[in-house]
Amino acid sequence: MTGTASAGSVISNDMSRCSAGQGPAVKVVVNGVKASAGRIRVQNYPATKAAWLNKSQWLHRIESSARAGAMSFCIPLASAGNYAIAVRHDKNGNGKTDISSDGGGFSNNPSINILNLGKPSVGKVSFYAGSGVTTVTINMKYM
Repeated sequence: MTGTASAGSVISNDMSRCSAGQGPAVKVVVNGVKASAGRIRVQNYPATKAAWLNKSQWLHRIESSARAGAMSFCIPLASAGNYAIAVRHDKNGNGKTDISSDGGGFSNNPSINILNLGKPSVGKVSFYAGSGVTTVTINMKYM
């Protein structure tokens, strides 16, 4: 996919898009995946209040079988700009959020608590991705 990926594109995890000389793209390093069970979903959004975590506003989604430890993903971008990323580990693969077992994380690793129901503001998760490859590390959190 080059340049003009439409909103809501499910893409494969093509790490070659994050190699030297490529971009714009975001290399997402996800640390602390608890188990090699279920599915990991990585989604990027425009870093706007209206788009952030809005089910119809994500730009790209990569889904993969979960692997305990660290996993890496590459999200190609249409252009440099401000973005935000959400990661979810659906540990039992049922497609639903199970608060007691599933994990999650966000760009910039904001603190998550019961008061914000695990949904930090876009200001806490926004980052700038330039014309090359930007690396973002996300530390998974589980209950």
